[in-house]
Amino acid sequence: MKILVVSRIDDRDALSFSASLGDRLEAGGYEVFYEERTADAMGRPGIALDKVEPDLVAIVGGDGTILFTVQRMPRQFPVIGINWGEVGFLADIEKDEAFDVLMAIADGFAVEKRMRLSFSTGNRELGEALNEVLIVTSRPAKMLRFGIVIDGILSEEFRGDGILISTPTGSTAYSMSAGGPIVDPKVEGVLLVPLAPYMLSSRPHLISADRSLEIRIVSAKPATLVIDGQKSIDLPAESSIRVMKSRDPALFVDIGRHFFEKVDKKLRRL
Repeated sequence: MKILVVSRIDDRDALSFSASLGDRLEAGGYEVFYEERTADAMGRPGIALDKVEPDLVAIVGGDGTILFTVQRMPRQFPVIGINWGEVGFLADIEKDEAFDVLMAIADGFAVEKRMRLSFSTGNRELGEALNEVLIVTSRPAKMLRFGIVIDGILSEEFRGDGILISTPTGSTAYSMSAGGPIVDPKVEGVLLVPLAPYMLSSRPHLISADRSLEIRIVSAKPATLVIDGQKSIDLPAESSIRVMKSRDPALFVDIGRHFFEKVDKKLRRL
């Protein structure tokens, strides 16, 4: 089985662990490759994400490393996260169990599909998000006016600091901190969470991913769109952003860790 090892590169201990894990997996029968940025930081030979076809991608890092890796993949491969961060909600295993878990799935594993969202404006593709997209004003301390259009119907208009457009996977991230609900990732819906809205009636919405959804920036002010905390895009005033379910979901290795057990362990008992 081919495995691609990816590590956060700003932590020498994480890199050392990743190198050691790769050596042990290779000795255990895996064909091991290192993603090029990881390899450069280790001083080992590496390979670009678009030049390898792994059966599995093992990512050592926090949620940011996992999101960044998923975003950079030319197509989605099964990933498994090894937690080297604060909470690591997307990481199913801890470093002390990583080798044993990876050897246990060497003969095969189940995969859980996680819906991603695709964003565009006009003829311009903006990108895809596994967690969320944030839209905020480019000018600090200024509010934006948003229009929410569902199936061609203007369902709500509000002023606020910004808006989060989240997947169920992202419901335990920024969305939760902003007052949104925790959503089972098996639900295919789009979660809209206004940030500091100026009306008490502006509440989070959970909308079927099968509906047509458009976010209009009604204000004559420029805005910034941020995808998964990784990529920032400047938007002109009065932009209209289309939100669609991506045709290419993220693929997570399923090792039998129940989502709501993780909620209890990682979010309620920190």
